[in-house]
Amino acid sequence: MSVRVRMAPSPTGFLHVGGVRTFLFNYLFARGRGGECLLRIENTDVSREVSEAVEQIQESLRWVGIDWDGPVTFQLDCMERAAAAAQRLLHEDKAYLDEGAIRIRMPKDGVTAWDDAIKGRIEFPNTQLDDMVIVRSDGRPVYNFANPFEDLEDRITHVIRGDDHVSNTPKQLNVIAALGGTPPVYAHVPSVLGTDGKKLSKRHGSVGVDEFRNAGYLPEALMNFLALLGWSYDDHTTIMSRDELVERFTLERVGVSPATFDYDKLDWLNGMVLRALAPDAYAERLSGFLRDVEGRDWPRETVLAAAPIVQEKITKLDEFAGYAGFLFGPVDPPAELLAGAAPILGAVADGLRGLEPFERVGIEAVLRAAVEALGLKPRDAFTPVRVAITGSKVSPGLFESIELLGRDESLARLAVAAARAS
Repeated sequence: MSVRVRMAPSPTGFLHVGGVRTFLFNYLFARGRGGECLLRIENTDVSREVSEAVEQIQESLRWVGIDWDGPVTFQLDCMERAAAAAQRLLHEDKAYLDEGAIRIRMPKDGVTAWDDAIKGRIEFPNTQLDDMVIVRSDGRPVYNFANPFEDLEDRITHVIRGDDHVSNTPKQLNVIAALGGTPPVYAHVPSVLGTDGKKLSKRHGSVGVDEFRNAGYLPEALMNFLALLGWSYDDHTTIMSRDELVERFTLERVGVSPATFDYDKLDWLNGMVLRALAPDAYAERLSGFLRDVEGRDWPRETVLAAAPIVQEKITKLDEFAGYAGFLFGPVDPPAELLAGAAPILGAVADGLRGLEPFERVGIEAVLRAAVEALGLKPRDAFTPVRVAITGSKVSPGLFESIELLGRDESLARLAVAAARAS
């Protein structure tokens, strides 16, 4: 039987990265074995809020790079079939009525056990299993009945889910046994914690995928990072493409200990992926981010020209505006950083005024000549020039920045800064 897994989010809220990590494991496992990955929404109503959450779930998965097979299905659509199955159990005396509800008969002796593909052998004493309501008195099947029922209908071979579902498994195994089905292989992945060792909260990672997109992370970097939350290929390989992850992922390499969502590691990895892009690809990704995510209408040709001088400097695309925004609007250089700098600012302006062509090599020669003529140290002299041009002591390469800004605007800024420095 070919591999068949399902991603089954509940549309009670937006999909957070912890859930995306678990769905990624399903996706990688299925794709690496030529299997199918289904998307099932485990809903109980059809309200507008559910509709919005369903759309967000799909958009989040698509952006990260996770796709699925066939149409999206909804648990609500199988409720009549699940209720009919419960009636069959009632007729077979595997279930009974209790104040209008239907309860399944749980075994009273021995253990309910399974070989978890990640956690190993797990056994639950049956004395701890109460007869479970499978259909409420209002006729609605409960989650722990509808979920395994639909797994059987969908011919699911592996259920890869968070370890908070371990306690549900003995109930669902007994449901499957009563229905006469063969249970899937269960694999319970470790939880994801913050760096403080506590359950993920909004302040350290449990946020929607949109927030990572808006912060300038690349989807392939986020996928790579999420894959490493609880799984590793070996003890040294970190950066992997989607195809490599698909080829290499195995449940045997998923650990049992909680994983840590470390923003520092994500930032590092995102920076590595950004710097590995071909220059043209990097420029297009940057331009698209500024336009589509941040809504900036900055001249595309200037953005593309600036891309090469920031590629080695920033770790997330949202840092570009703070790093190179001086190319697209006025700056306000702090007077305290310009004190006593009027001579060097004036000398640089004089040299740039007649420079032809106005290019980086000539600009560097002008600045170094001014430094030498005034007997200054390059670092001491270049800082106020950088502040005058960019408004900050931290910027892309100074010579390249002046070239991109252009002669007229550079001279205007040097004049303003010289006035403040005197």
